[in-house]
Amino acid sequence: MDNASDGDRREKIRSAVNRERLVETAMALVSVPSPTRSAGAVADCLAQILANDGFEVQRPVADWPEAPAVVVRLESNRPGPTLQFDGHLDTVHLPFVPPRLEDGVLYGSGASDMKGGIAAAVEALRALRETEALAGGSLLLTAHDHHEGPWGDRRQVRALVAEGFVGDAVMLPEYLADRLPLAGRGMAIFKVSFLRDGDPVHEVLRAPETPDVLGAGAELVCRLRNLNKTLVRTSDPWSGCDTVFVGLIESGEIYNQAPVGCTVRGTRRWVTPGRTEAVEAGFHALVNELAVASGTPATIDFQVQGDAFRVSREDAIVSAFQTAYSAVSGVELPVGGKPFVDDGNTYAALAGIPALTHGPDARGAHTLSEAVEVDELVRVARVYAMTAVAYCGGVVHPPQ
Repeated sequence: MDNASDGDRREKIRSAVNRERLVETAMALVSVPSPTRSAGAVADCLAQILANDGFEVQRPVADWPEAPAVVVRLESNRPGPTLQFDGHLDTVHLPFVPPRLEDGVLYGSGASDMKGGIAAAVEALRALRETEALAGGSLLLTAHDHHEGPWGDRRQVRALVAEGFVGDAVMLPEYLADRLPLAGRGMAIFKVSFLRDGDPVHEVLRAPETPDVLGAGAELVCRLRNLNKTLVRTSDPWSGCDTVFVGLIESGEIYNQAPVGCTVRGTRRWVTPGRTEAVEAGFHALVNELAVASGTPATIDFQVQGDAFRVSREDAIVSAFQTAYSAVSGVELPVGGKPFVDDGNTYAALAGIPALTHGPDARGAHTLSEAVEVDELVRVARVYAMTAVAYCGGVVHPPQ
């Protein structure tokens, strides 16, 4: 394909991305409350939107009958790889904020995380079908529940991978727009509870041998702080370093009462792919050693949200993305690390495919003030569509 025809194809995609239709889709999705584990209604909404557009929609249960996933394919009927667009339809457990559009900005629950991004991916799918721009390969769109932790456990993504709903590369329209993340840390959310038998008791009435659960919790915080000082030595130039973080300690009812329990909560993050089991085993060993030493039995809940990952700068999806991003924005996007864990970590670990996170420059994720500019949603839709053209059809050019 010569540069002239390439430019024509890009212009057709730019024109085919319909701003009004994109906004209508985003507002429809935001209008349906969907806290994690309760995204069935919004999944039905998205499926109906796609069916009304004439797409053949699949609804795999994917280990969560309450909200079957949404799957659509677009085939070129020519050889080539499959690019997957993946998004989560669930939102964090905060009071619902209905959608509103003001001065070109969309507000509401999930507007930035990540129903706006899903709407942009859907619009890219429409533009590709209308322009017949795929020179080869195919596109796979997947949307699901069970993303936001600790309420969800990523079971639908894992099931989609196990059932073969996977591309050769995946893009996720999360709210990250200032860099192209080629590395990211793994992360687990932990909850450690120290418990003793008996009832709460006044401090002066407790027996001398009463286990000090609050002291055990405080000691755990100190040991984790010391561990963190050594973890920082393990680092990655893009994603940072290993860490352990304590954000919450809970115990007791009053200042002079000996409590029966103490709970410590936080996160453990790591930069090296494939170390999930070793990281978890090390954490259990540290806590169990303290439990024995203090005489306070401990229970450990260690919920892995995703493994660490790396994407080669030479991978075809990276070149395709930069070609598309340059066509839309005029420059390549700087590479860097992903500051959070998303479903791309799971796709990288379980499916072994490169996962790129790129979405609108949105704000207010995990708050009551989510907002995203419509111009950003349009931009993302164009970048996604052009990335699919470059990747699936092998049309990769250096920036002009």
